[in-house]
Amino acid sequence: MAKTKSIRKAVALGYNKELANAPKVLATGKGEQASKLICLAKEHGVPIKEDEDLVEILSKLDLGDEIPPNMYKAVAEVFAFIYQMANKK
Repeated sequence: MAKTKSIRKAVALGYNKELANAPKVLATGKGEQASKLICLAKEHGVPIKEDEDLVEILSKLDLGDEIPPNMYKAVAEVFAFIYQMANKK
């Protein structure tokens, strides 16, 4: 059986504890838009964490939406990864 190629998706999150209670969806994209989003992140030194399942869920949120409470743990792990990567530089 041939493996089907999945469409690439990307989600950008941001968090400002003074303005929001939880991280927000800043950008989403699939296909070429996802590739551009990832390329832009790399150009600006933004760490990238690949997690297909999490991206699938987060990509269903609208821009500007805070992540739902049931996603806090998963997103906290992503932010921990980002902070670790930033501290290595």
